[in-house]
Amino acid sequence: MTDRAARFATPAPASAAAAPARTGVLRDGVLVAGGFVASLAALWLVSGEPLVTAGFGGGAAALGGLGWVLARRRPAEPEPEWALPDWTVTVAAIDNDERAVAIIDRAGRLVCANATYERWFGIANPPPRLPVDPAATEVLARTARAAWRDGRAAAETVAAGERVWRAEVHRAGRGEDFLVWHLAEVTRPDPVAELGRAIEGKLGRALAVAGISAAIVTPEGEIRAASEGLALRATGDAGADLRGQSFVALLRQDDADRITWAREGREGQPLVLYYVPVADPDSGVAPDPDHTPSLMLLADAGIGIGAASAQGDGQAAVPHLEALLAQLPLGLAMADRDGRLLFANAAFLRAAGRAGEEPPPFPSDLVVREDKGALSDAVRRHAQGPASAGDIAVRLKFQPDEPVSLSLAGVRGLGEAAVLLGLSDSTEETRLKRQVAQASKMQAVGQLAGGVAHDFNNVLTAILGTCDLMLLRHTPGDSDYDDIQQIRASSNRAASLTRQLLAFSRQQTLRPEVLQLPDIVSDITQMLKRLIGEKIRFEVRHDRDLGAVRADPTQLEQVIVNLVVNARDALADKADGSARLTITTRRMKASDVRSRGGEILPQGDYTALIVEDTGSGIAPEHLSKIFEPFFTTKEQGRGTGLGLSTVYGIVKQSGGYIFADSEVGKGTCFSIYFPVHHGPAASSGGAQLAARTEEPRKWAGGGKILLVEDEDTVRAVAERALTRQGYEVTVAADGEEGLQFVALGRRYDLVVSDVVMPVMDGPAMAREIRKIVPSVPFLFMSGYAEEQLRKEIDFDNMHFMPKPFTVQQITDTVAQVLGAVKG
Repeated sequence: MTDRAARFATPAPASAAAAPARTGVLRDGVLVAGGFVASLAALWLVSGEPLVTAGFGGGAAALGGLGWVLARRRPAEPEPEWALPDWTVTVAAIDNDERAVAIIDRAGRLVCANATYERWFGIANPPPRLPVDPAATEVLARTARAAWRDGRAAAETVAAGERVWRAEVHRAGRGEDFLVWHLAEVTRPDPVAELGRAIEGKLGRALAVAGISAAIVTPEGEIRAASEGLALRATGDAGADLRGQSFVALLRQDDADRITWAREGREGQPLVLYYVPVADPDSGVAPDPDHTPSLMLLADAGIGIGAASAQGDGQAAVPHLEALLAQLPLGLAMADRDGRLLFANAAFLRAAGRAGEEPPPFPSDLVVREDKGALSDAVRRHAQGPASAGDIAVRLKFQPDEPVSLSLAGVRGLGEAAVLLGLSDSTEETRLKRQVAQASKMQAVGQLAGGVAHDFNNVLTAILGTCDLMLLRHTPGDSDYDDIQQIRASSNRAASLTRQLLAFSRQQTLRPEVLQLPDIVSDITQMLKRLIGEKIRFEVRHDRDLGAVRADPTQLEQVIVNLVVNARDALADKADGSARLTITTRRMKASDVRSRGGEILPQGDYTALIVEDTGSGIAPEHLSKIFEPFFTTKEQGRGTGLGLSTVYGIVKQSGGYIFADSEVGKGTCFSIYFPVHHGPAASSGGAQLAARTEEPRKWAGGGKILLVEDEDTVRAVAERALTRQGYEVTVAADGEEGLQFVALGRRYDLVVSDVVMPVMDGPAMAREIRKIVPSVPFLFMSGYAEEQLRKEIDFDNMHFMPKPFTVQQITDTVAQVLGAVKG
């Protein structure tokens, strides 16, 4: 890779540059000498006087010699320093065996990279187009855009199969025309190595004091690490290095299955061997004895659990070994050949749902009735014959709907104990899996809802625009006037449904304002009282000194109404006069957030909106699903399942947090936390043009407009509406066609463009047009949220208009934009 990089820019040698100079001097000398001889010959022919010719030749030669001497005395001009970069120096500087470094230019070409980068990714894959997982490719693309924009960016997780990297990018160069990528591989912790170091250190010495020898043994039976106590018992030398030796060769087994040290022979003290697979308990995968190292614990028979004593009574046990095993995070239990449970540590009982209880007589008592026979057969099978290991899927009594993996391993030489059982506590793992599945499902449904709403908004824009154009040709009283108005009203109703979908998917256009929550509650209090009726006691409470919040007041009212309607339905069965609905606004300081110790709610000042009822409550199994779209516990025809999902979307898009607490039979409490706003309100959207321009002005001067829209019906309606107002409209079906019109030299007063279009979208077209005409204003129209648009494109003189829009709305917005720009 170094040689390839060095060929990118290498300066020419000095000898190569000097050769043409010497050739030029020789050529000039020949020409001067030829001219001199020709002059002498011409003078001789004209004058015929040899003295005159000789005098002229001598004078010319003297002057030429004098000029040559003076020229030689002039100082030589300094040669310019070579300005081209020498990439071999750069390659040497970035050489690193543990970190891949690559440099790309603005065209995305790989300029330079070190050998580690070539070994990991190859030179045919310049960042961010690396051979990684699809999700990681998108992360790298976002990181590159952020680095070009902000000068520095990072991506914490870049995965390609089992390998994971962390990427850091920063802009560099005199003109900041290069991106320097640093990629470092994230290494996963090795629990086997950590345990091995502990056994060879203080832990091993502590075990030796208790009479226990320990070793880490590979699946091939070789010792990977051993304690000093094991080395002393096996070889007589505590400092002996046993790594790489066969573990079995250190032991001997007699006909009664008793194990002793091979060094001590037949007279040696019988041993108890305890086998523990060293595997990650949080991985959710049963240990594979063919690929998993093992922790071997050896103790004299007098201190073993269920192990035979030297006399063979089989009943001796040592409390401190039991205490040691009880502290292990792995759920472990021992069963005898008849399937009786001899011992179970706290982790095993906790994973089995019997925390704090005595272990049952048999392992099969922990599982549902249908799995008892299979588990009993598995225990007997592993207790007989040669030592073997395996796992079985069972359903525990305390969670019969969630199968778990129970590992079994036959052991020998432990007296009565014949089977080792392993069970990990999967409660937290199951909860995390449900949360991930829930988040993935919500994201997928949100993307689907946003896409459907976007396409539906285009259809509604065409319907509303066509209705408006038809109404211009009809007056009240015409036979078709009422029908057109009915179509228009139905379209507006459909538009409100799309806003619900966009609210759920957090893609709707919000009009945030700085406001006080008590003012919003007060504005709709009378309407809420009519909604809930007279049988429910309604109370409103407000804290003092509440901080202002930034939210869309209309959408905030929708949140309160949805929560109140749900509470009313939950209170429908309360006929004893105890039905009560309370709305509270509360101040929450940063210190209160810290005292709660939550990880979801970041520390800061909040204003809380709490809606609490004394209704029937929500069952625990339903509480985690209430924000899912189309999930409802109401009877058929009374609920769509979109109310709480819409609330969730509005709160999240507004930067807030929502929590639900409920107890069956006692009621439900929804708590919404909005961050306190400490700055002035920020205007946004086409409806906020008045805030930008101090005073909206109508524009009546006409103008040239470039209209870019890929939907034929929407484009036709917008073109007709603007043409009727006297504008000269040029239409384009996509971003490439719109860019071509500008590239041909045509100039426009305003570009009206859709955001999402095939091939080249609106933001990409705008960036290219701004390179040609930097000052042209843009009016974007989209069914997606304006905040999403501003993340994609951020430059001055950009305006926004949400879909669906009417003929009046597009003409008014265009007039306001031109009025603000041209005054």
